[in-house]
Amino acid sequence: MQGSGDAENYTSPRTVVTGLPPARVRAAHAAHLEQALGAAVATARQILDARDSAIAEGERGFYLDFDVPADHQSALDGLENRQKKIELVAVKPPVDGEETVRATVFVPEAQADYFAAKVEQYRAEETKSGNPKNQNLVARIDDVRLSAVRSLFTDDGALYPPDGRQAWWEVWLRDGKLPAFRTVAERLNVALKPHLVSFPERDVVLALADPATMARLVLHSDAVAELRAAKDTPSFFLDMRPVEQAEWAGDLMDRSTAPGALAPAVCILDSGATQGHPLIAPGLEPADQHAYDPAWGVGDSAFWNGHGTMMAGVALHGDVEAALVTGEHLDLTHRLETVKVLPPNAQNAPELYGAVTEVGIGKAEAQAPRRRRVFCMAVTSSVGLGRGRPSSWSAAVDKLCYGGGDSRRLMILAAGNIRDPIVPAEYLDGNDLAEAENPCQAWNALVAGAYTDKIAINHPDFAGWDAVAPAGDLSPASRTSTIWDRQWPIRPDVVFEGGNFAHDGINPAEAIDDLQLITTHYRPAMRLFDSFGDTSAASALAANFSAQIMAERPELWPETVRALMVHSAEWTPAMRAWFNAAGSQAQKAALLRRYGWGVPDLGRALLSALNDATLMIEDALLPFRREKSQIKTRDMHLHHLPWPREELLALGDQDVELRVTLSYFVEPNPGERGWTRRHRYASHSLRFAVKRSLESLQQFRQRINRAAQSEEEGDIGAAAGGDDWLLGTVRDRGSIHSDIWRGSAAALAERDAIGIFPVGGWWKEKPGLQRWDRSARYSLLVSIRAPEAEVDLYTAIENRIAVEIPAG
Repeated sequence: MQGSGDAENYTSPRTVVTGLPPARVRAAHAAHLEQALGAAVATARQILDARDSAIAEGERGFYLDFDVPADHQSALDGLENRQKKIELVAVKPPVDGEETVRATVFVPEAQADYFAAKVEQYRAEETKSGNPKNQNLVARIDDVRLSAVRSLFTDDGALYPPDGRQAWWEVWLRDGKLPAFRTVAERLNVALKPHLVSFPERDVVLALADPATMARLVLHSDAVAELRAAKDTPSFFLDMRPVEQAEWAGDLMDRSTAPGALAPAVCILDSGATQGHPLIAPGLEPADQHAYDPAWGVGDSAFWNGHGTMMAGVALHGDVEAALVTGEHLDLTHRLETVKVLPPNAQNAPELYGAVTEVGIGKAEAQAPRRRRVFCMAVTSSVGLGRGRPSSWSAAVDKLCYGGGDSRRLMILAAGNIRDPIVPAEYLDGNDLAEAENPCQAWNALVAGAYTDKIAINHPDFAGWDAVAPAGDLSPASRTSTIWDRQWPIRPDVVFEGGNFAHDGINPAEAIDDLQLITTHYRPAMRLFDSFGDTSAASALAANFSAQIMAERPELWPETVRALMVHSAEWTPAMRAWFNAAGSQAQKAALLRRYGWGVPDLGRALLSALNDATLMIEDALLPFRREKSQIKTRDMHLHHLPWPREELLALGDQDVELRVTLSYFVEPNPGERGWTRRHRYASHSLRFAVKRSLESLQQFRQRINRAAQSEEEGDIGAAAGGDDWLLGTVRDRGSIHSDIWRGSAAALAERDAIGIFPVGGWWKEKPGLQRWDRSARYSLLVSIRAPEAEVDLYTAIENRIAVEIPAG
């Protein structure tokens, strides 16, 4: 497979043999094919020799294109020999006016001379009946050439991406080749969608690449059988007649199992919901619908364009489009609750926001007091913004999350959307200047921003239009905390799909259907599907994600569910490119405030792979003590990490990654008095520090004590500086902290302890309020990843954990 993507470089001229005697026709045809095969194989070997061995996986091989007359397609079966691992991978049928069919065959390098031998037998040998050997195959091959990546593209040629432009490809993989393909994609920094469609002989994944990068993917693996254009189909569903939409919705419900009686819930605080929608009814009981004011009713309203029903569809089903087209049986792992906190025909008064939120939550909990739930609120306001300074509404959210004692709540908030027209030339700069809206200043909630992978515009009405955001980057309307004062939390925490905008190069951008998500319409009698996007859609997906964690692990604390979402998140290649180019901690901090910790991965959140082991600790400490008339710092927890020392030392200089995430809830300051050091907003703060390779435990404790003292004196992040951490001092904002250390496996073997320690807050600085003796809960996640290692780290760690990891 040559790397330029230009198939024409290897086209051999077809030999004209009309009018010659049969023997000479046979000899001329054989000579032509032998010459074409020889040239193709020689070029293929040169290209294979130039492959990067650090990238390549799988068996060395190449692809050949065979031209066969359209009326002799039966000959195609003879191109395959499974015993020799020669596989017919793609057939491109003739278009109008063409007389030949092009077939693409994968040939292992070890079988490079297979077809030349067939042609030689055809030229020189005969069967017992006097016919040339292999006649049924060779005589029907008009031409042969080395394939280009375009040869594997079996879709409409007009859909082939232009040179240099990234696009999502459907990559059809040969049987059993998925792991190798994923490895090569990771090495080439090619983004893959997590979902997979499997058929008896093919696995289908979605990959983001331009044609040249796709050619490198094909060259460095033996995995690809076929390529097609990935086609998001929102407009396909949205343009349907209502009766057709009903058929698709009915099929989905026939394939779905309703949530069980003990299932957790996503409680949506919004404009109500249409419970009778066929895609919502299985997950929403009428008794679980509430309203702040009973006079409002619990149904959705036209004033809010059915926003609550839109939220409900995504919160229950996640990616509704994927659910419609998958054809698989689906188990709904959680149910819905709705609380109407928006009046049906007006706005709430800003001073009521906190009270309305609290009353709405109380009504849902009174109906089902023992049910586990995540609260989701995409309602935001531009009133009360102050570069991250807490508002009465955000403080109310923090109070609700903190709860007191063991009664904690997980809340998902939307970062808010840019309401002004989206100007493509201002993309990202405009996002960085648009601060996340009230109540995103809350420390304890998880705030969801929006990114997008949607770049394919298929609708003919928008031919020639371009997507505003490149794949994997921030959704054009998503707000950030880039301009917030540095002491306030990082917002968003994570990002989920929020759709894209398109533009014609002249006018402001539009949110067209092709680049949006699909969700449920609030008037199902008119139509069942609607388009949806921005941070509302992202927050609904985040709620769906967290509810799935709760369903799988019902014993986990809300702090832990929040930690898992952040810990499982990764920056997309587009985001990572920005971080890689950042030259200073200030630039990294700005990017973190744009993207948060990236896009969460549910599989990573729920499982530890063999080379990606995660330790999870839920614990509590007493942060302060009274000594005479003063309140001083009290406890530090030292967790010994059960690293497989021998296995890590055996890996030596091989690169490994250590990730740590610390999550806890704070009690908010009861009064707005500036939140200076003496009037801090947070009741307390916690920090983590990891023992260094050449550090004794005693030296580690001393370093932590010095860091705690430095923080008391105003040096935020004193424990996080240096030592090859990706974020370092940037990470210690708010009440969730996550960072990544990269180094050698041998160095990690000695980094076998992590300390959790408190720093000041108003519990300490306001002794008269009698909070200094309260316990502080926290969740700690620690994982090691060795992507290139063949050592089973998970099992090695599991064998070392005979009892719960001790805290000292």
